[in-house]
Amino acid sequence: MKLTTKGKFAVTAMLDIAIHSDSTPMTLYAISERQGISISYLEQLFVKLRRFGMVKSYKGPGGGYMLAKEMNKISVSEIIKAVDDDMDARTCNGQKNCHSNNKCLTHDLWNGLTNHVYKYLDSITLNDLIPSTKTSTPLTQTLTRI
Repeated sequence: MKLTTKGKFAVTAMLDIAIHSDSTPMTLYAISERQGISISYLEQLFVKLRRFGMVKSYKGPGGGYMLAKEMNKISVSEIIKAVDDDMDARTCNGQKNCHSNNKCLTHDLWNGLTNHVYKYLDSITLNDLIPSTKTSTPLTQTLTRI
């Protein structure tokens, strides 16, 4: 199980749009400048994010990308899944064929870990990641719930 750059950058780019968008499309150039992610890499990610219904694209002058759903409806796990990143700790990806076509001795351990990771990432939305002007951020409050 490893969260790759693809998943990390996709979450970062989506959060950038959530923070900086003022109901106008955000260019990949602007995201690239703020986050230090190459435009060509962002283009690859946003093709997948658009296909998955996470963002809407607008062409022409003033074009770019906007979130396709409200921030509190987009979970971190959805973003990661949209760009084909896999957070599964199981060698068999849940097929129970990890050891000579049978369930291995540690299958249940890795299955539990995978379930916890997805449950955690399912519980966090873009809205939770936006810094608050209050004493603690929404993410801190989310972490204390889990």
